[in-house]
Amino acid sequence: MAVEAHRHCAICGRPIPMDESFCSDVCQEAYEMKKNQVAKQRKILVGLVVIFVLIYIFMVFFKH
Repeated sequence: MAVEAHRHCAICGRPIPMDESFCSDVCQEAYEMKKNQVAKQRKILVGLVVIFVLIYIFMVFFKH
């Protein structure tokens, strides 16, 4: 018994045709929301690292 070529939905794991990425619009919207959330968290993390580096540089070069 051979299984037809397929992929799995990136969100819920349901089998879908090879030319699709998601099984429904709901799963695609959930993926986009998660992707945006991760991008926002990454920007916040980079911002915090920059702030800490600037504080470190200020403390090293401008201490009295």
